[in-house]
Amino acid sequence: MEASFLTAVVLPVALAIIMLGMGLSLIPEDFQRIKKYPKAVAIGLISQLVFLPIIAFVITKVVPMQPAIAMGLMIVALCPGGVSSNVITFLAKGDVALSVTLTAFSSVITVFTIPVVGNLAYQHFMGETAAIALPIGATILQIFLMTLLPIGLGMGVRQLFPEVARRLEKVTNRLAVSFLALIILLLIIREWNRLPSFIVQVGVGAALLNVISTLAGFYIGKLFNLNPPQQICIAIEVGIQNGTLAIAITAGLLNNPDMAVPAAIYSLFMNVTALIAISYGRKLAAITPVQQPVESQV
Repeated sequence: MEASFLTAVVLPVALAIIMLGMGLSLIPEDFQRIKKYPKAVAIGLISQLVFLPIIAFVITKVVPMQPAIAMGLMIVALCPGGVSSNVITFLAKGDVALSVTLTAFSSVITVFTIPVVGNLAYQHFMGETAAIALPIGATILQIFLMTLLPIGLGMGVRQLFPEVARRLEKVTNRLAVSFLALIILLLIIREWNRLPSFIVQVGVGAALLNVISTLAGFYIGKLFNLNPPQQICIAIEVGIQNGTLAIAITAGLLNNPDMAVPAAIYSLFMNVTALIAISYGRKLAAITPVQQPVESQV
């Protein structure tokens, strides 16, 4: 599949709108919550930025798949948490404040980690000569323009015009969902003939990544004695990745829509996992007394 209006215009615009919507929901204090519960934030970020890519890499070695598919799965794992993770955490009775903090910090950090680790992954899966396909400087700039800049603009509007921000947030959220659905639909239509073979390769890998990462986030939180709402939050943050950003990088920056297929399939799987997480989180909240964050050991 060749680059088109979809990858050149629709993807960047969709991502910018999603990031703008997230910025409209953030205030400077969201970035200061790390002082309130540093252990939970540290565990969440390490789980997402370190363990998740390792899980994805192991899956690409265990599950037979084409290099482009493996690279696409790695890009999914390198992306920050999805904007929808905040809403899902809320519905699952998780720690929403922690979710917003993790989403905010991971969105900033991955602007720098995606180009660096992505280049290494590209060299490994696609060959060393292909490293120029993801130039670090240009990629950082493009991701900045598509993510941090819209987030900053959204936060500015929220600070100056809070009522306007609240109304715009609803509009941008609806547009974001519509854009993502449209992108996934167009990718499926354009890859329809090869979809059966892709499902075999991508379906297993995407499902494993989604399920294993979600469970890993949950049990790592449990291992470090975080309270149940924080455990639910970290499980969702690690298991719900920014599929739109992954599609924008693979189909847009890397100009290889085949690599975008894992992100599209993953986006479908993570919605199923999200429903399970919401159901489990609500049941857990109903039988668990409210606890304060366990931070005294930090």
